[in-house]
Amino acid sequence: MSKQQDILENLYSSALKNKSKTFIKSDDLRSKIEFICRCNANKAPIRFLMSCLLAKIDNPKVDIRKPYTEIKGKNNYSGRFYDEHFVEALVHKYKLPCNPTTAYLTPAFRNIDRLLTTDLVLVGRPREAYDYALEILEAVHKEKETSKNILQEIIRFLLIVKTEDEGRMKQLIAELKQTKDFLPLSSEEIVTLLTQHLACKNSSRLPVLIIASAYETVKEKIGEKYLSLQAHNAADKQTGSIGDVEVTLINDDNIISCYEMKDKRVTQNDIEHALQKLSASKSKIDNYIFITTDIIELEVSDYAKSLYDKTGVEFAVLDCIGFIRHYLHFFHRVRNGFLNIYQDFILNEPTSSVSQPLKEAFLALRRAAESDRQ
Repeated sequence: MSKQQDILENLYSSALKNKSKTFIKSDDLRSKIEFICRCNANKAPIRFLMSCLLAKIDNPKVDIRKPYTEIKGKNNYSGRFYDEHFVEALVHKYKLPCNPTTAYLTPAFRNIDRLLTTDLVLVGRPREAYDYALEILEAVHKEKETSKNILQEIIRFLLIVKTEDEGRMKQLIAELKQTKDFLPLSSEEIVTLLTQHLACKNSSRLPVLIIASAYETVKEKIGEKYLSLQAHNAADKQTGSIGDVEVTLINDDNIISCYEMKDKRVTQNDIEHALQKLSASKSKIDNYIFITTDIIELEVSDYAKSLYDKTGVEFAVLDCIGFIRHYLHFFHRVRNGFLNIYQDFILNEPTSSVSQPLKEAFLALRRAAESDRQ
């Protein structure tokens, strides 16, 4: 085990044993740490801070406000190195409620070449999370608090949040199990449930999980399966994928259908971009399907239809709810299996793509729908 890993493991063990005991003196600083750790809307500042604090513990000579090698002067360091090599491993190992990928590729923390002082405006929401992160760095720099104590306090709050989340989830799932003896939800009731879930905040990942769940439910019946899903924030250029859900025949790795999800209107430019991806890909697919949660313009739909004769690939733009409504009626006998698989997908997604409130919202909505049948 490396020195840096040893530092994190020791801090984790200490925080785990002392979850009810704070490690810092300042109530103001503690409240700001708690705000960042409990912020479901944006988890990037947590990992950013953890990497900076670890670097300062590892090498006390660095200026904690200089986590970029592009910053001029002495005592700078690579926060991304600490984030990707050490913090990420801790987050994954103990399933801490943080982003699963580096904070340094998020817009606010990308390509900074100046000292991170409290007058710097990092563009992102909520604004407080970024302001507090800079204030915490400043507090360490001015020796108002040690980097070790603050990092321990962050880990302590993450453990508290994790315990609270798990407790609520267990309770919601336990309440769902009480309704198992009742008639399953109808196809239309499931459609209503999904519509309500899609209407929740930060639900852009859900259409991907809906389509993947649909294929997972009937893969043996239709002889097709989806490939492993890429991370929600992963770019196609990084992953080499041509869409959000890629479908192959069972026992065959060749992609035959591709789905691309949009939480806004599909435009002709979106289709042109898909054509560019296909021209650069070795895959020879049959269908390229856009799934949208917005309205479908006739001009765009007609343009998609016109491409079959030119490309040999059938393009289509479909409404997400319309698609799943037809699917559930067509495969009516496995509708409850689909719902259970979708629930599993939701609960197993990282909180960076499906937030804790969004997971809890689905369980609460399903509980309410099934309770109406009692």
